[in-house]
Amino acid sequence: MPDIVLQDGSIKQDDWVVVSRPEDGDSLNPPNQKALIPVDLWLAGYERYAGREDIGVWFDSHQEPETLGDKVNELTVIAVNFPKFTDGRGYSIGRLLRERMGYQNELRAIGDVLLDQLQFMKRCGFDAYALRPDKDIQKAARCLGFFSQGYQAATDTDTPLFRRRAG
Repeated sequence: MPDIVLQDGSIKQDDWVVVSRPEDGDSLNPPNQKALIPVDLWLAGYERYAGREDIGVWFDSHQEPETLGDKVNELTVIAVNFPKFTDGRGYSIGRLLRERMGYQNELRAIGDVLLDQLQFMKRCGFDAYALRPDKDIQKAARCLGFFSQGYQAATDTDTPLFRRRAG
């Protein structure tokens, strides 16, 4: 099993598997282990999946987090797919889930996740990161704390830097 980086820079074994969207005409068959399934299929099969702590969801970058409505905190893990590192819509999904929808559990970045992005993802509310396989996971802790302060308010601090300055 691959490893995953947590917000504090620690590394642990990732015991969740991302289940791809089935081909047209095929049905979704999650494995008998912790699984992240497409959010729209979780909603469509809500009666089957509700209350299961071994089933989480993943959003693609074009999907709207509001589709979860008041069910958002029923999920142990929500992952957001970054299909390309240049696609920034996942950052917005993370902030919406944390700030507007009040999501309290694990928010994970998956897909084309690079070291350079980790601190920005952290500021948007992500607390777990599945790095792209060709990236050195041992460098993640340094990348999560590369900047000592952020100027803008974000999910990690709601006060902008100019208001935090003493004097």
